Amino acid sequence: MPGKASTKAATGAIRVGIGGWTFEPWRGVFYPPGLPHKRELDYASRRLTSIEINGTYYGAQKPESFARWHAETPDGFVFAVKGPRFVTNRRVLADAGPTIERFLTGGVLQLKEKLGPINWQFLPTKAFDPADFEAFLKLLPPRLDGRTIRHVVEVRHPSFRVPSFVALLRVYGVAAVLADSDSHPQIADVTAPFVYARLQRARDEEATGYTDAALQAWATRADAWSRGAVPSDLERIAGPEKKPPTTRDVFVYMINGFKPKAPAAAMALIERLAAARR
Repeated sequence: MPGKASTKAATGAIRVGIGGWTFEPWRGVFYPPGLPHKRELDYASRRLTSIEINGTYYGAQKPESFARWHAETPDGFVFAVKGPRFVTNRRVLADAGPTIERFLTGGVLQLKEKLGPINWQFLPTKAFDPADFEAFLKLLPPRLDGRTIRHVVEVRHPSFRVPSFVALLRVYGVAAVLADSDSHPQIADVTAPFVYARLQRARDEEATGYTDAALQAWATRADAWSRGAVPSDLERIAGPEKKPPTTRDVFVYMINGFKPKAPAAAMALIERLAAARR
């Protein structure tokens, strides 16, 4: 006899993590005392569901490093990767094509199915130049060697908080980082088939960096995004998507604020999300 059909709504994957995995204040607190440094990625990847690799922003990494990171982490784990600063920290973005190509063919695909979004982070002084920024977006390949490549831009100048920027990202299917920060503008509009949030308000006085209410708020928002909806409590600067997807993958990273609490905040959010879906 056929089983009863499930009425549970489909959702995208929600992955929660931290920026990097090498940080001295985490040793003896997040990492057990005496854990060898070479085992920190192995340990972190079994308590979190994603990590944003920061080292790629500062310099090239060897293909062997990407392959090792793939091998050290469990099935289902995903890395976000920061694009190199040599791409984004330039006056004319349209000239970045050769540098983008070198990065994308320099070993990052050794992460294989664990390669998540690539975060192209811009300096806070980089203002929105529509023509040059579109030229940059045209340089970002949506596929490479048969693999879908997801791109997200982290813009930190207030000139980007305009509907024309949102519209431009939607044309190319590129996401904007949603920054929860006192220092950078927040762009909560969904512009791609996934959402990428970097949370930067962790506080020392909270055991998990964030209050229970704040963690619940982000869990509720992440769940809404994963169901193809948009949270009602985040201000948007443009109209809704014309054809929103039915599900979205969601990436949430605990980044700065009081960084020593980032792993605790990420694990607390993962637990809330898991409890809500049981």
